[in-house]
Amino acid sequence: MMPFIFFAFLVLPFTYTNSVFAFPPLPSFPPIPSFTNPWEGFQNLSGCHPGDKVPGISNLKQYLHDFGYISNPPPTNFTDSFDDDLEAAIKTYQKNFKLNITGFLDPSTINQMTLPRCGMPDIINGTSTMALSLHGRKLYTYFTGNPRWPSSKSQLTYAFTATSSVSISTSTLSTVISRAFSRWAATTTLTFTEVGSESDPDITIGFYSGDHGDGEPFDGVLGTLAHAFSPTDGRFHLDAAEQWVAEGDVTTASSDAAIDLESVAVHEIGHLLGLGHTSVESAIMYPTIKTKTKKVELAEDDVVGIQNLYGKNPNYTGVAPATTVQQMDTSDAGLGLGLGFGSLFWRVLVVSGVVGGLVLG
Repeated sequence: MMPFIFFAFLVLPFTYTNSVFAFPPLPSFPPIPSFTNPWEGFQNLSGCHPGDKVPGISNLKQYLHDFGYISNPPPTNFTDSFDDDLEAAIKTYQKNFKLNITGFLDPSTINQMTLPRCGMPDIINGTSTMALSLHGRKLYTYFTGNPRWPSSKSQLTYAFTATSSVSISTSTLSTVISRAFSRWAATTTLTFTEVGSESDPDITIGFYSGDHGDGEPFDGVLGTLAHAFSPTDGRFHLDAAEQWVAEGDVTTASSDAAIDLESVAVHEIGHLLGLGHTSVESAIMYPTIKTKTKKVELAEDDVVGIQNLYGKNPNYTGVAPATTVQQMDTSDAGLGLGLGFGSLFWRVLVVSGVVGGLVLG
């Protein structure tokens, strides 16, 4: 009995709730939010080669199908087998993004695939729009028929619509979007004015979540960031789930999923005005952007494209780029292809050496 009594005597002071030795309850901390890139799982496939069978390859096949690299989906679900079709799709993807054409999932290819990007396919009906070039140089592209706002609409209006809520104040949002529009106004004959939504604006801007009725649902944090429609539709949709940075330096943002709102807005406004994507990586109209990155200055490729549609602002102080388009390489001459996306239909054209077409972001 003595050992037992002695042990109890020692333990009691520590278990007595009023003792100074008792530990206070731990504070309740809010859970750390998880921001998951819908394509982050592709990192687990790095190093996969033809003939491999790895869980997750089916998701990669779906990704490549969504962006046009695998044209014919199976009657059921995609499999996890690294087959010939996947190898061919990867080689084409690598060619389009100027990566080493290896045919397997090397780290550079995986890293490119996981970048936030627009929802427009890179390949339509088996033809790569990104591969179109004039003497080896990829140019800006246009929507089908080179649609533009008519000269009677050179003074465009825009308004914000009441959609999904985001943690950006009305005044800040107004300032950021105005600044994005001004970058295009500086080089063209267009002007842009914010008005109330009841004023029948030319352009409407809003944040949306998931399936929002236009046939192109958003996918949550990262993945597809935004999309816009060609003139004179005027719709500009942003994914409400993104970690948007509207104020301060996005490069020092605490979230690794931070996306600069102005950078995306400048890009999408290019679509609203009639520009498609370009393979010129430095251009605003390049289809991907990294997190914590600010990219708002128009490149020469952007300037050439927009000025060919609307003319040059007489007060534009940038270097005037050459606007003469060289004759098309015979390997590309006469190309025409139909494509459907969402509720729209476009046709990529090459007329008199000018590459035209749609890319929707």
